[in-house]
This record gives sequence, structure tokens and C-alpha cells, in this order.
Amino acid sequence: MSLEQPEVAQKSFTEQAKSANSDVPPNASTPNEPAGKENTKLPTKQKSWRATRRGEPAKVLKLAEDTPVPAKLKKGEVLVKVQAAALNPVGYKIMGVLPGFVLRRVQAVEHDLSGVVVDGNGTEFKEDDEVFGWIPVNQSLSTGQGALAQYTRLPAANLARRPPNISATQAAGFCLAGLTAYQALVDIGRIQEGQWVFVNGGSTAVGSFAIMIAKALGARVGTSASGRNEQYVRDLGADEFFDYTKAPLHEQLAAACPEAKYDVFLEAVGFIEPTLFVKSAAYLTPRGTFVSVGPQSTSLGEYIRFAWNVILRPSVLGGTKRKWRLVLVEPVQEDLKVFAKMIEEGKVHPLVDSVFAFEDALKAYERLLTKRATGKIVVKVDPAAE
Repeated sequence: MSLEQPEVAQKSFTEQAKSANSDVPPNASTPNEPAGKENTKLPTKQKSWRATRRGEPAKVLKLAEDTPVPAKLKKGEVLVKVQAAALNPVGYKIMGVLPGFVLRRVQAVEHDLSGVVVDGNGTEFKEDDEVFGWIPVNQSLSTGQGALAQYTRLPAANLARRPPNISATQAAGFCLAGLTAYQALVDIGRIQEGQWVFVNGGSTAVGSFAIMIAKALGARVGTSASGRNEQYVRDLGADEFFDYTKAPLHEQLAAACPEAKYDVFLEAVGFIEPTLFVKSAAYLTPRGTFVSVGPQSTSLGEYIRFAWNVILRPSVLGGTKRKWRLVLVEPVQEDLKVFAKMIEEGKVHPLVDSVFAFEDALKAYERLLTKRATGKIVVKVDPAAE
């Protein structure tokens, strides 16, 4: 299995679909969204990429030209004119899983964005502030908002001011993958200066951000990728490199570690195969934490096997005596602000694989689906954006 494709865990699509009120039109207020401030200075219609039914992006996405521009903001929300949006695997996975009646409620697909505040609505943001942020899956399903649109509304807590040393297209790809890496290492892994971190899948978006964040916090980093990406991950700051194509990774790690040395192991690929955790006592310290972005599979049997070997199997029956944790990325503004500070200080830098015009979003998805991108795939919503 390739390690080049990032996967990000959020709450299950089914749970999030249930939270969406499918009986309410996309441009109406839902029961949990009381009518708020109305902006009358904007156009009433906009362009956005919308999913028309369940399926592959090339078959189900349509560039709509009559999507309503959000006219009302509830307390704590801001209105943003989108400059650029970044694609994520979770985007096309949602299109392949959720039923059409749920997908059609969402006015625009995707979650990561950068833009300019049009209406700060009494929050910490004011008009013309340059920002970057994201709309989590559950919020997208409940509000109908998304990133691949000319305008979108979202909670102010999901935004941070764009550091002056990065452009709008660079900023668009930071949040979902970057916050996943940050929360995995800091909030769950509790990494400390001088500790060792291993990142499985260092060339994925989550893995790449994890390497930079770990180095920024003073940790030493080992990582895996295919041989062709060795220089890429070393340039990010990796101290050790393992080519997963040469031999099973757990065997390479055990051979390279006379005694367990890693304090945090971040599995950034989404492996359903549990071997890396099952064998982790050879390379993960007794108090170390194995953090996963979430196992990915279409097989129920594989999930059952994973759950038994990783979560349920007691140590007396051969279970692994190490902690396994799942990172479910959350919109924590303080985390986003710290992350933005790292970007401003140059400790974390942009990861842009390619940039596509708004009208060419389907080509952007083609690139994403190759699973060979190193960095984020960005769609420039505003052609004037840098």
C-alpha cells in the first residue's frame, strides 16, 4: 500500500449526515441556526462547486452559478470572500459515501480556505481582514457551507489572520492537515523538546506538517516514505528516513532500534493493517503513544480484525502494551493561532503541490486521486489571488 496519500479522521459521515436536517432548503435557516444579521450589500447569487449525487467527483460535481450568497449571519459567524480553497481526501470520500439528498443540501464542497472578511459581524475580525481557516465536515453538513464557493459563512473560531509572509493560495491548504498534525502531536502525544517522534507517511500532507511541527517544538524525527521522496522529507527536517518499499517497516524499525526510543508514533497514512501498532513495543517507549489519523477500509472484516488487535485484545492474550489513540481534528481556535504563529516565524512553511483555476476544479480532483501529490492541491477561487 502506498504511503503517499494523506487521510484525516473526523466524526463518521453517517453521524454527521444524521445531524443535518434534510427537510430544510440549503438557503434557509435551520432550527439550530436562528436568523441573524443580514448583509444587503452583496450579490445575491454566486458560483460554487456542488455535488449533485453520490459518486466520483468527475461524475457528480457541477459548477453552479445560482448558489445563494449567505445573507444572514448568526452570532459568532463571519462572512468571507473566498480567495482559494484546498482539496482533501475527506472531500471526495464524502461524495462516495453520503446519499444524494444529503449532498445536495450542501451549497459548496470542500473545507480548507483562505479569503478576505466581508462582514466581521461583531467578532474579533473586521472587514478586509485576510484570513485562513476551515469548515469541518459536521459544520458543512449542518450549515450547507463549503470552501469551493465565492462566498462562505463560518464561525470566527474556525479562522485565523493570515500571516503576512504567505500568500492566499499558500494559506488555503494549512488547516485540516496542519491542525490534524498539531493536535496529534501536541494535544494527544504531548511531545516535549528532545523527544523522538516517528511519522509514518512523511510525504503525506499530515505527515509533512507533523515533521515540521515536531522539529519546531524541539523533537527529533524519524519518518517513512518511498525512496523517491527521501530528499523531500529530509528537507522538511526529518533526522531519520526509512524507505517502506525495501522491507516491512516494522522490521526496519525494530532492527534500527536496539531499544525502544520513540515517544510518539504518528500513523499518518490511515492503515487498516494493525502490524505497526502490534509490533510497536520494539520501537515505542513503554509510556509512548501511538496516534492514528484513522484506519481506512471498505471491508467490515478488516475493521473487526483491527478493533480486536488494537483496541480490544487484552495483554494477557497477546495484546500490545502500548497506548493507541485516534486523532479527531477539532476547530480549536487557540491551536490555530499557535499554528499560525509557527507559520509566521517560518517554522512551518506552505506545502503546495499544484494550483488550479476555479473552473478547472475537476482537474484538481484528478490530481488528488492520483495519490501522488506532495503537498496540497489548491483551487484559486478568485483569479486575482496571489
